[in-house]
Amino acid sequence: MFASFVMAQSPEIHTFPKIKSHITVPISIPVKEINSLINGSVTGVLYEDNSYTDNDNDQFKVRVVKSDDIKLTSLKDNRFLIEVPLEIWAEQGYGGLGYYVYQDTNFNVVMKFISSVELQPDWILRTQTQTHGFDWTVKPVLDYGTIKIPIASMIEKTLKEQQNRFIEVIDEKIQESFDLKPYLLAVWNNFSAPIHISEEYNTWLKITPETVYMSPLKISADQIQATLGLDLYSETFIGKIPAPNAFRVAFPNFIEKEKLNSDFNLKTTANISFEQATALARAQFLGQEFVLTSEKNKVRITDVKVYSEDLYVVIEAETEGEITGTSYIKGFPVYDREKQKIVLTQINFKLKTRNIFQKAVASLFERRIKRTIGEEYGIPMEDLIATSKKSLTMSFNKEYFPGIYLNGRVNEFYPSQILLFHRNMTVVMDTQANLQLRVDGLSF
Repeated sequence: MFASFVMAQSPEIHTFPKIKSHITVPISIPVKEINSLINGSVTGVLYEDNSYTDNDNDQFKVRVVKSDDIKLTSLKDNRFLIEVPLEIWAEQGYGGLGYYVYQDTNFNVVMKFISSVELQPDWILRTQTQTHGFDWTVKPVLDYGTIKIPIASMIEKTLKEQQNRFIEVIDEKIQESFDLKPYLLAVWNNFSAPIHISEEYNTWLKITPETVYMSPLKISADQIQATLGLDLYSETFIGKIPAPNAFRVAFPNFIEKEKLNSDFNLKTTANISFEQATALARAQFLGQEFVLTSEKNKVRITDVKVYSEDLYVVIEAETEGEITGTSYIKGFPVYDREKQKIVLTQINFKLKTRNIFQKAVASLFERRIKRTIGEEYGIPMEDLIATSKKSLTMSFNKEYFPGIYLNGRVNEFYPSQILLFHRNMTVVMDTQANLQLRVDGLSF
């Protein structure tokens, strides 16, 4: 195929200009990750009062311990119901004038909170938590043998006070612990490293992120979802590995956008020199013969050159025989998806010959030479597209950081624009893909 021929014949190094692209990547964080975060950050003794004489000499001690896993349930309007199971030990003194009798008890309660969730531009997950009452699972009773005194009503006031204090604990722990920036920074630096999209053709893709956008969080039954948008620059290098982007030490804040289109359009480039295009044309047409008016005096193609002229590709063909001269076949280069080739359209023809008689058969020759060369000439892109698509697919399906996975599929990879220069044509390649950034098992 042409691509392997190109690389075998040309060890040249090519570096192409930066091309601006935009991609969007849906993000999903399982609710169980937030649940795990809360359970990991709220542990052990949550509150303890070891003094009988504080709180106006209330003769009361209490210790509050988380007794089981905290349960998180998604609600409407980006809110969570947080249920905290607690085991509480309490001791109450009864008496007066310095003489008290003490009795302790153990009981269980489930405190309830409702938290609204919002991701700030600095990537901190902020919550605003409010109390939502509590349920007794084991009510407190002071046991004096034959006398048992229920003290639920006495403790409820204290529980409500402590529940208000737990609001601050929950909000602070989540804000301190759920910091995505270090993990996103690791993904950013990893993704910014050069991607080897073709070993056979020694082609590298370098992506430089620039601006970050984020849609507001949406909470469903089991997922927290949002869409990440990136403005970036892509560069293609052939023949050498490019220097990586500067290592970032801080992750940039995002710009919030209410809606981000679910598109992924990454632009890369491939280079085809006219020296290579000429070699292909010679391999395809050199020595070909065809008949115009006489079988004995065939037209033979003796040389072919390919070069650019303004916005057009010119195929210059030398012929001998019934038509001896130089033909100029000029056309506009486009990518033919069906043929998977770069072909010429809007073909114009010009013949340069010294033989006046030969000009009489020029129209017949024009039809034949345009059909033989102008319509048959094409630069195959199939192999290059297949290998590049495979390499990109591999880069889009990997764990970029422990617990952060990128999953995706390249839907289309095709030439969208052809730029002509003096020595080469540069083919702009469009990548259309679906990506999903998934958080699973991340240790905050």
